[in-house]
Amino acid sequence: MSTFIEKQEAIIEDFDLFDDWMEKYEMIIDLGKEIRSISESQRNDDQLIEGCQSRVWLRTEYKDSLMYFFADSDAIITKGIIGLLIKVFDGEKPETIVKEELFFIKRIGLQEHLSPTRANGLLGMVKRMKMEALKHI
Repeated sequence: MSTFIEKQEAIIEDFDLFDDWMEKYEMIIDLGKEIRSISESQRNDDQLIEGCQSRVWLRTEYKDSLMYFFADSDAIITKGIIGLLIKVFDGEKPETIVKEELFFIKRIGLQEHLSPTRANGLLGMVKRMKMEALKHI
């Protein structure tokens, strides 16, 4: 199993394969299709992430001292962004999620290529995932 740092490095390498941000967006969209989704019945206000322009639902599980994330969104780019975060955070200890640096976002230039509202949503997603992990420390 990859470490928290190795997962981020792998994402950076994947993004380095493309020069064009349209291709990178397509990769983000594809990631959104791969995440473990939330059923319709679980999409409630408690699962909604604050600060996102689009609706994003996040459900977590804490099992065997590790965090697991499930998500969905009504926007394909946003679903891909939460998919990127899940790819890094999923299967990690809560302490790792809360304390370790999330450096891949800056390294791939994601925040600069998002609208201000989507960039705000990204911060909201990270904050919510860290807050969920904090509950188990």
